[in-house]
Amino acid sequence: MRQYLDLCQRIIDEGVWVDNKRTGKRCLTVINADLQYDVANNHFPLITTRKSFYKAAIAELLGYIKGYDNAADFRALGARTWDANANENSVWLNNPYRKGEDDMGRVYGVQGRSWQKPDGGTVDQLKKVVDNLKNGNDDRGEIISFYNPGEFHMGCLRPCMHTHNFSLLGDTLHLTSFQRSCDVPLGLNFNQIQVFTFLALMAQITGHKAGTAFHKIVNAHIYEDQLDLMENVQLKREPLAAPKLEINPDIKTLEDVEKWVTADDFKVVGYEHHDPIQYPFSV
Repeated sequence: MRQYLDLCQRIIDEGVWVDNKRTGKRCLTVINADLQYDVANNHFPLITTRKSFYKAAIAELLGYIKGYDNAADFRALGARTWDANANENSVWLNNPYRKGEDDMGRVYGVQGRSWQKPDGGTVDQLKKVVDNLKNGNDDRGEIISFYNPGEFHMGCLRPCMHTHNFSLLGDTLHLTSFQRSCDVPLGLNFNQIQVFTFLALMAQITGHKAGTAFHKIVNAHIYEDQLDLMENVQLKREPLAAPKLEINPDIKTLEDVEKWVTADDFKVVGYEHHDPIQYPFSV
């Protein structure tokens, strides 16, 4: 819990003001932040200095794993995070590749499950990694990347957390996740939950012990209209003990995740928290 607050304080102490053209707002920004999550001992990084909600983050991760490209499918899982980008982004609304209401285009999970090859056909990156890990193989390229510059114009948003690199040491699975940009007050807890859960779930379905999840953020920022709440409310609170994440033990394969798993198959135990904080959200 402390490393999250330390990053927030670092941004306040060392950050540089940057004008963000997409949102029209200023951000206090630092470059390079490295976080670690102890998945082996199930120290679930759910923020305790404000009430935080984990199911939508896990639901979104499940949508990526399933390869969804439609905001309605994410809503059905319990994640409304793609509603605005699919339906309120004026550039995307006028994009000829948009198929209609709720269409997200070729973003995130579409790239992870169906990366188009120049010579035809597609690559299922996730299945390749799962199959290798189930067989105890690590070819030093157990990588799932959502970052496809050749198809940015075919989706509503470039990926923020863009690459997940799994590593197998003996019977212990580790994960290094790379994120190009992060709204720390709002987005980071969502991302922390997903990195932790992705490693825990992949370890379970490939038959390995979960180790450490490493989370590298390039551009970490606090928007100007979030700064007062962060500095004078959240950073004044003491963090509480980390809760634990329980995953339905009946989830045994990637096919299980594709066919029937929902956010209800994940439960948090022992979550104590301070009062909620309503941070402004920038589209």
